[in-house]
Amino acid sequence: MADHKVILTIAPTGGMADKTVTPHLPTQPDEIAEDVVRCWEAGASIAAIHARRPGDDGATCNPEIYSHINGLIRERCDIIINNSTGGGISGDMITQLPDGRREISFAQRIQGTKAGADICTFDPQMQCMHRDDLELLMDTSWSRCVELATAMKEAGIKPEWEVMSLSDLLWVKDLIDLGFDQPPYYVNIVLGTDKLMSGATPYTPKNLQRFVEDLPEQSVFGVSAIGPAQLPASVHSLILGGHARVGLEDNIYYARGRLATNVELVDRMVRIIHELNLEVATPTEARELLGLSASRVLDSSVAL
Repeated sequence: MADHKVILTIAPTGGMADKTVTPHLPTQPDEIAEDVVRCWEAGASIAAIHARRPGDDGATCNPEIYSHINGLIRERCDIIINNSTGGGISGDMITQLPDGRREISFAQRIQGTKAGADICTFDPQMQCMHRDDLELLMDTSWSRCVELATAMKEAGIKPEWEVMSLSDLLWVKDLIDLGFDQPPYYVNIVLGTDKLMSGATPYTPKNLQRFVEDLPEQSVFGVSAIGPAQLPASVHSLILGGHARVGLEDNIYYARGRLATNVELVDRMVRIIHELNLEVATPTEARELLGLSASRVLDSSVAL
């Protein structure tokens, strides 16, 4: 097992679950910020933020809402802020195509780069998502990848390359070769969304090992595993020399039948990290590991 400082990410909200499945899910800026600060106090070094609309909690990448959340968090702690450009499956994120199909709006997704985050998620997937009677296209064509990568580079934002299949890594490597990122490359291996998304990969020890073997050289990697896979995959990531992510975005349960809180999930992972004789990275140490500059100042041109 590698001897390394562990970057622990908290993903408090996501773009899919709502308060009907768990009352512990923070959705509005004040409650997201409060949860993030408590998780930072418990040991989290990155916050993976999704935004929701006021009123109905619909998913959005509205930069004003992101800026509000980011500002509330930065007033109270130095955690690294990662804004999603995946968005979610409701609210502002859904657009109707001329043929009647529905798509996760790329025009909305790219707005997530405009709120002064340290990092933004980068999803290079071409997928069909299905949930109950909802079917959505996620179209991140090559030209859209270049557009999103250009927006991040111009904003001084480091990509978090979110890969759900080994083929995703091919485009990530191509974008890196074009100069859209500098080492160390931050790769988030997402496992367990195969019941929801075409082209996704379930968690097994063999699958995670293969992803790690195929990473670009000079990569820093973490794992986001969904539902009951979150705990074993996170521990496996640590054993392989990687980092961990927990939070209600990925898993709403602490144990079978018992709903979790974000802080409980962070507390448990911190205990596991220590039991493995590893240390949790502070946000400052995580910035050094990822090649990030000091905490960003919000762009004053973005209205709060």
